[in-house]
Amino acid sequence: MGYLNEEQHRIVSDAVAQAEAHTAGEIVTVLADRSDGYTDVALWWAIAAAFTAMSVFALFPELYLTALDRFMGGWGSEWTHGEILTVVIAIGLAKFLGVLAVQLWQPLKFWLIPPPVKSARVREAAIRHFKVGAERRTHGRTGVLIYLSMREHRAEIVADEAIAGEVAPEVWGEAMADMLAEIKKGQIAEGMAAGVRDVGAVLSEHFPRAEDDVNELPDRLIEV
Repeated sequence: MGYLNEEQHRIVSDAVAQAEAHTAGEIVTVLADRSDGYTDVALWWAIAAAFTAMSVFALFPELYLTALDRFMGGWGSEWTHGEILTVVIAIGLAKFLGVLAVQLWQPLKFWLIPPPVKSARVREAAIRHFKVGAERRTHGRTGVLIYLSMREHRAEIVADEAIAGEVAPEVWGEAMADMLAEIKKGQIAEGMAAGVRDVGAVLSEHFPRAEDDVNELPDRLIEV
């Protein structure tokens, strides 16, 4: 099930059509649940937890071994090197699997992902979608992608060569701000539509629509 219903999809698509009525630019909108699976990040947390647990054992071995003696009946015994190694491995493995398991709860998994990693992955995903759906697919290389990734709470605007040469990246800041202001209120479609209108205004200034201009890319919102 997607984030938006048919009517909300239409809000975004209509905003794209209206914006493109005044510019030669082509706007593509993508709404994603997430930009990456972050399996590597989950593994690093699990590895860190395992090594931390084994390091604590190495610092306080008697504490662990005494507790194990009590658990096994209270009879003290001399632990062999092999038995101690087995305990260390068991502790590390238990921590590794436990931390992996708790990260199956998605809110915790995404909370544990460092913000710079989220931003980088969202940017990479936006560029991938742009290369597939907009880059060099217009006659004047005037495609723009507005990408929103819900799990990471981040958005990106990626522009084709002709636009990037005329419009500085910071110009898109107002579009991002207007879009995120609505999205933070739970108005996803309205937020994307606001971003589309702002992007359209910038494009109409630098790339006004010609009389013979044709619509080269679909206006519909792509939800993945």
